[in-house]
Amino acid sequence: MKFEMHADVDLGAANTLGLPCRAEHVVEARHRDQVRALARSGIWRDGLTLLSGGSNLILPPRLGGITLRPRLTHWWLETRGEDALVHVGAGVNWHQLVMAMAEQGWWGIENLALIPGQCGAAPVQNIGAYGVELADVLEWVTLVDLDSGELERLSVGECGFGYRESCFKSELDGRVVITELTLRVTRRPRPRLDYGDLAQRVPVNPSPLDVASAVVAVRQEKLPDPAELGNAGSFFKNPVVDASLARSLIEAHPNMPHFPLTDGAVKLAAGWLIDQCGLKGWRQGHFAVHDRQALVLVHLGGGSAEELLDFAAWVADRVDQHFGVVLEREPRVAGSLVN
Repeated sequence: MKFEMHADVDLGAANTLGLPCRAEHVVEARHRDQVRALARSGIWRDGLTLLSGGSNLILPPRLGGITLRPRLTHWWLETRGEDALVHVGAGVNWHQLVMAMAEQGWWGIENLALIPGQCGAAPVQNIGAYGVELADVLEWVTLVDLDSGELERLSVGECGFGYRESCFKSELDGRVVITELTLRVTRRPRPRLDYGDLAQRVPVNPSPLDVASAVVAVRQEKLPDPAELGNAGSFFKNPVVDASLARSLIEAHPNMPHFPLTDGAVKLAAGWLIDQCGLKGWRQGHFAVHDRQALVLVHLGGGSAEELLDFAAWVADRVDQHFGVVLEREPRVAGSLVN
């Protein structure tokens, strides 16, 4: 199956940060065989960028090589009694899938409502929210190997998942294209309500839709809508520190949110750290720390990717100076930007 390629494409509206970007060439794949044809053509070897929903990516002013936009929008249920497998194309909107499953009474992904982007990008970051990660519900990933053009399948255990990490950000980065996810869902009630005040926001014996709606309400209260104010969601990962540093920080800041992990390390809240540095609402040039959620950096218009990265580095440096904690950026950088 042939693919079509377009030259000099404006991608300003294709990333939720709203950063100006023009792509040298863009291919929109609406079938996995078009991805396979692109792989076998070899033209991607001069540079390939995968652009899904553009919700977790920082784009440069000029993006060279091939930009591939997976538009595979199929999905279907394979029912197995009270359980089911959801086979979903990489181009399906993640939030729309979550709400469709919740409305039909399927449990599993309701806590991941309102996470922006498309399904194909979900395994890259191992998206997570309100106590649930993609790794908890993923069965396998179907992908195209760019070197061979062949279809392959990786089980959840082969994806190298960690906190906002996967093999798709490391050894398989630039080597494969995800075309489909297969998720596990169930009719058996399995609400996960132990995060924040989620339990207080839903009725007794909630439905998946009750939980998804509560998650949406919480996120809308705290997070800006990218359609109204450019942003990439959480800009920094919640840092994980060793127990010794955590103890000293908790002694100095008894109200500091912290979450002990099974290996003895402790996860801290990056948004709280930034807020304690007095940066919530701080504006610098064309970017700012959001005034309701300090974990989010917002684009006020007119700025560049370089300016954003400089601002983010300045915010991280303030946290490091104040707490001795290093913040790591969550959005990935495309093209020639190296900050």
